[in-house]
Amino acid sequence: MTLANQLTLLRVALIPVFVLVFYLPYKWSYMASAIIFAAAAVTDWLDGYLARKLNQSTPFGAFLDPVADKLMVATALVLLVGLHQNAWFTIAAAVIIGREIAVSGLREWMAELGQRASVAVTVVAKFKTTAQMAAIIVLLAFDVREYPIMETIGYVLLYIAAALTLWTMVVYLRAAWPVLMSDESSGKS
Repeated sequence: MTLANQLTLLRVALIPVFVLVFYLPYKWSYMASAIIFAAAAVTDWLDGYLARKLNQSTPFGAFLDPVADKLMVATALVLLVGLHQNAWFTIAAAVIIGREIAVSGLREWMAELGQRASVAVTVVAKFKTTAQMAAIIVLLAFDVREYPIMETIGYVLLYIAAALTLWTMVVYLRAAWPVLMSDESSGKS
């Protein structure tokens, strides 16, 4: 088990801890849940860096890393939807989670066809991830009833992430479109 894979597993193990801390009835639970989420975000960057730097890339890591990422982000967004309970937040969260599901499915399908490289991660997707992580950390860290400006900052970052999410999904779909439509004329589904 490589160090990179251990960090990825740690990220998955932090999810139930994150949920429990989020629901604690103490003021410090806001900041504590944000710190746990931020630590998970750092391990996401660190495990990829270590896998490349130490030449420790493994099939298990290649599978688990994006799954762990999506599990942590989806969990945080679902928790925050329950906290914010408004259409504006829910729409942004649904866009982000829906895109992750669609692009994951697209990547899996393209990989089966040997076309995975055509839907590789883009630079814009890295900006999307940064905005998304920053938004979630801000929205977790502060009781928005006491710090409404932080709620505004979090929402702005979340909508930037949602817009970049849609943009990157369109980029991936356009790249995959010729392959997606290639069997249409032969009647295959």
